[in-house]
Amino acid sequence: MWYASILFASVLLITGLSFYEFAREQAKAKVSHGKEENDEWEDVVQIAFWCGVPATLLGLAGGWWLMRKAMSPVTALTRAAAGIHERNLHERLPRTGNGDELDQLTEVFNAMTGRLDNSFNRIREFTLHASHELKTPLTVMHGELETTLRDETDPASRERLLSQLDEVQRLTKIVDGLTLLMKADAGQIALKREPIRLDELVRDSFADAQILARPHEVRVELTACEEISLPGDRHRLRQLLLNLTDNAIKYNQPKGHVTIALRRVDGSAEISIANTGPGISPESQARVFDRFFRGDLSHNNAVEGCGLGLSISQWIVTAHGGTVQITSQPEKLTTVTVRVPASKS
Repeated sequence: MWYASILFASVLLITGLSFYEFAREQAKAKVSHGKEENDEWEDVVQIAFWCGVPATLLGLAGGWWLMRKAMSPVTALTRAAAGIHERNLHERLPRTGNGDELDQLTEVFNAMTGRLDNSFNRIREFTLHASHELKTPLTVMHGELETTLRDETDPASRERLLSQLDEVQRLTKIVDGLTLLMKADAGQIALKREPIRLDELVRDSFADAQILARPHEVRVELTACEEISLPGDRHRLRQLLLNLTDNAIKYNQPKGHVTIALRRVDGSAEISIANTGPGISPESQARVFDRFFRGDLSHNNAVEGCGLGLSISQWIVTAHGGTVQITSQPEKLTTVTVRVPASKS
């Protein structure tokens, strides 16, 4: 209707200007009492130019304005839909409220995200409850195996019991990791915010990494460790450093090399941990932080792990307002870079 109104205004403008021009030309003709045919065609062209051009410009400008006004709800809906992810499914897309097709489409999107949100919540609740229920039998099995192991004297039986104990401990780590991630997704974990000397944590982690690297004959080097403080959770940041250094040592070549560095970059604390392992393929780099994802190079019996370490590390970094990324050149160098906001020096 708005566009029809603009077109109607354009027609009225053309009619009014044309009537004015014809009336003026008739008045001139009466005065001159004679006119050549060429002059009449020139008058027609002039009238078409002076009347048609303003009307055309009015129609184009009005149509452009109307199209922008009509597409603005679509643009707003597109931006809002692009920002949807698994953590904000409870938020609703903005509706126009006029009951048109776009408003109905927005309502369909909101209903769809609502169903997805309910599904994600049910999955989180099931995983959290299942993890909680598994802790008790695993604790009992762990205790019984340790008791049996102390009383067992046969070497073959002891080796079998040790293997079973290792599997129970690995399953316990998986359950603990799942419980942590599910509680984090549900917002049930509150991080402590206290002043921390990050360089001290990095030095402690470097000392631990040297101990972990000895059985693998991996050389660990601390190339830089600037004095940096930040507000954060000491326990979680220590867990982050342990996860990353442990991965750098386990996924490495025999007699390989691991470098750890802490620097201040643009007001942030940057931790980089690099290793000379087999690397990560370009296809796998986008999924390394997915839960239980382990690339083809990681699927071997020599490397222990449950596939949750990097997911937990990403949560810890994100909870501290930072970012983490991995770059890898297969058979050359793999680097994990963590950036978290630091206190002003």
